[in-house]
Amino acid sequence: MSSPAGLSEGSLTALQHMREQREINTVILRYAGAQGVLVPEAEGNLTHDELVESLPADEPRLVVHELAFASPEGTRRHAQLLIFWMPPAAGEQEQAYTDGFTALKESLPDVHVHLTARRASQLEHRRLVALAG
Repeated sequence: MSSPAGLSEGSLTALQHMREQREINTVILRYAGAQGVLVPEAEGNLTHDELVESLPADEPRLVVHELAFASPEGTRRHAQLLIFWMPPAAGEQEQAYTDGFTALKESLPDVHVHLTARRASQLEHRRLVALAG
């Protein structure tokens, strides 16, 4: 990948683990400026509340999360989300994370829901379900 905010080997491994093993539903990536790549900060089986609580108030993150929800008919569904967490206090880091977000969209063609959130309220469960719908 030619993007300056490419994916580290650890990030690729974490995303592959999420896709193949299905025992985790979330990978949170942070930009390692000195290395020039996105590195995994956390991977785990997070509830929606745990996901929102894990995001820092003053630093951006990129998140791949598998959202579990019920359709209006009551069937269980899952949708993968790519979330660009960009709180207002992290403005100076936006370009690096924008490059990483673009790189992730290109490397994860099966993820169809991409969103940018600047406040926790933009990650409300109902809103995510509506986007995944």
